[in-house]
Amino acid sequence: MPAIVFLTLIAAGVLLLQIFLSSMESRLPGLILPFAALLLSFLSPLNAAQTAGGVTAGLALRMAVAWLTANIPTAILLAVFFACKAKKRRP
Repeated sequence: MPAIVFLTLIAAGVLLLQIFLSSMESRLPGLILPFAALLLSFLSPLNAAQTAGGVTAGLALRMAVAWLTANIPTAILLAVFFACKAKKRRP
């Protein structure tokens, strides 16, 4: 149970940091965390193991699903970034 609480606090801290960085005047600070998440997502497909049968299509599908799943945090961080920028543009 304490691990769930710890991970929730970490996720909340990352989201608060993203909101803070996205609220800055410059665009670049708000794109740091999404870019880092994107770079880390490229490592996820490397964990897909080749089966003994050697079916390449299955491996490619597994790698694509792993990459798309690993990009969920990137999408969330970009949504926060664009929401903060849209809120700032409104008069």
